[in-house]
Amino acid sequence: MSERYESLQNWLIESLKTSDFILKPASEDASFRYYYRLALDNKTFIVMDAPPDQEDCKPFVRVSKQLHACNVNVPTIHNMDLEQGFLLLSDFGDDHYLNKLSKLTANNLYSDAIQTILSMQISCDTEGLSRYNEALLRREMSLFTDWLQDKHLGIVLDVDQTKMMDTLFDLLITNALEQPQAFVHRDFHSRNLMLTKERNPGVIDFQDAVVGPITYDLVSLLKDCYIKWTKNEINGWVNFYLDELALHDSKSDLDREQFQRWFDLMGVQRHLKASGIFARLSHRDDKHDFLKDIPRTLSYIVDLSSTYKELLPLCELIETSILPELEK
Repeated sequence: MSERYESLQNWLIESLKTSDFILKPASEDASFRYYYRLALDNKTFIVMDAPPDQEDCKPFVRVSKQLHACNVNVPTIHNMDLEQGFLLLSDFGDDHYLNKLSKLTANNLYSDAIQTILSMQISCDTEGLSRYNEALLRREMSLFTDWLQDKHLGIVLDVDQTKMMDTLFDLLITNALEQPQAFVHRDFHSRNLMLTKERNPGVIDFQDAVVGPITYDLVSLLKDCYIKWTKNEINGWVNFYLDELALHDSKSDLDREQFQRWFDLMGVQRHLKASGIFARLSHRDDKHDFLKDIPRTLSYIVDLSSTYKELLPLCELIETSILPELEK
């Protein structure tokens, strides 16, 4: 038994006034956090273990309050020790969206999720949240070059390719910052949405929320790194979002063609970031399963090659260098 696990058990015994509970691993996270499921008196809870030298629980607590206030279904915090990095949370169960999505269920599940995005964007207080600024956007995209291209694949770009990537990053940053800005969950996808009987979905992993581009959470949801839908299906859900936004916010008058461009290019920024994170998880954290999601993630960028000529050099790099090296 590790010293940290022993500390966690001691904290739970003190918090619950009993040692008569069962504690088992609950899920793997793309961070330094660990999650356990605790069973006690025919009830279950989720225990978050966030080592304070690597993770800060205070943003989770703050954003939880903001989301509760705008009626987003997030876990209730039953007890916490911020100094040690321990939280006792309500349990949404094991039914991730990813496990429940199908041709038959997708419309209903995505309708619920899009309504949650609208609630966050229209109603949630953003006080105290950082902004998605140029530095953060550029730092995220550099994960692609630093961890996937350089570290994982050993691909060295020539002068023209390096200049191309710099120009592309500038384009994607401009695209993000020119959009209306709103509450952004930042990881709103099928592995962070739980199917719940009431107030579906249950939303988790929201501690990195910021103020940022209005398309960010929508593209995270609809161009998901873990599951892929057809262009027509995605466009249908984008239109549903815009229709619902117009109903909820009479002042909203977004040009749909402009919104589509914002949405598509925001996806490119996110998919560069995500593919870099997947490579980093393998090399830094020995979490190698995420590598299999990189081709799907990059395929969203390649799909845009016939629509946005600005993306052609990147798509060529992905198709001729990145994907073949990944297959090796």
